Amino acid sequence: MLSINPKDIAIEKLHSYLLSAIAPRPIALASTINARGKPNLSPFSFFNVFSANPPILIFSPARRVRNNTTKHTLENIKKTKEVVINVVNFDIVQQMSLSSTEYPESINEFEKAGFTMVASEKVKPLRVGESPIQFECKVKNIIELGTEGGAGNLIICEVVKLHIKEAFLNDEGDINQQKLDLVARAGGSLYSRAKEGFFEIPKPLTTLGIGVDSIPIKIRNSKILTGNDLGMLGNIESVPSKTAVDKFAKEHPQIIGYNSVKKHTFAKAFLEKNDVASAWKVLLMK
Repeated sequence: MLSINPKDIAIEKLHSYLLSAIAPRPIALASTINARGKPNLSPFSFFNVFSANPPILIFSPARRVRNNTTKHTLENIKKTKEVVINVVNFDIVQQMSLSSTEYPESINEFEKAGFTMVASEKVKPLRVGESPIQFECKVKNIIELGTEGGAGNLIICEVVKLHIKEAFLNDEGDINQQKLDLVARAGGSLYSRAKEGFFEIPKPLTTLGIGVDSIPIKIRNSKILTGNDLGMLGNIESVPSKTAVDKFAKEHPQIIGYNSVKKHTFAKAFLEKNDVASAWKVLLMK
């Protein structure tokens, strides 16, 4: 057995061991606002429920290991003491992943990830319209666990209002776990789908993805492409050049002249194989 003293290894390695060993972990897609009312959205997998009376959720935005900086979520909560925690299911997992991109504070991650902003009733932060369950929370306490890179910050939240889409309830009014289809985080680029097991999502670019809001409106309004598909398309640094698209068209002449439904269907097949570049080329073909 490999036995390790945490102080004897690099924080990056310890972080990797912890995230791979303690998995899968539920995901809190946390919505906050800054002091000027600017929305922010970011996912966290250091998260769970800890009490029903009062209803308490806790999540932890950790200090970044690489440079010991903190996330906008933590800074916002310190000022406003409010947060909405949105549940993540398989239908929105790619958009959730895109929202984890470290955009500047001026950027609205709702728009970048292609999520709908819905007003809350008890708190100021917005809800994610596509999330099946949303918890409006008041922050009771923030416990800083350290000052170095990798240190967590426990955000202790009391649920003051929860919203459950009726499509995910059974005839008795209980949550149908099969329909809910939750996803959870594991180590590296792995996720776990509650009813099917592990799958992989490449980590968002260290450079900034263009975002769903930069995808042409005709593609965003597709009847074929899902929110997950759009999330994948938005997690690319730049769209393929005209030269690359023309070359692709010569290699796939059968696609030329396809109507939008056929092109989007063809592009979706590439996305199912994680071939985002080819999907973009199909969509950009004339």
